[in-house]
Amino acid sequence: MNVSSIVVQALPKNIDDLVAFFKKADYVDYHLHDKEKGKIIVTVEGKGVEEEIEKLVKIQELPHVIAADMMMTYQEDELDAEVKRLEAENPVPEMLNDDDIDVRDIEYHGDLRHKKLGF
Repeated sequence: MNVSSIVVQALPKNIDDLVAFFKKADYVDYHLHDKEKGKIIVTVEGKGVEEEIEKLVKIQELPHVIAADMMMTYQEDELDAEVKRLEAENPVPEMLNDDDIDVRDIEYHGDLRHKKLGF
């Protein structure tokens, strides 16, 4: 099960109507709003990302919605699978656990264009 939060932006004069709609809607859960700022916080649930995106698009297409953006997401099934994958492999290279290696001999292959570290 996936759960995502969505921030809905609307003109302050339309917030009450949108909040009333979200409280009755069966595909979204209303949480809070700030009428002055024209923001509403809702969450959607889905079996996968595709279902959540479909619900987001429905919100974006509502009258008076200026913007609706997914802010945070929790993906239970994908998270569990990723944790199991990481636990099954050794994510720390063996050399990092070797006390006999001099740090000056470690070659960095990152954004510094393959430069050796100079300590």
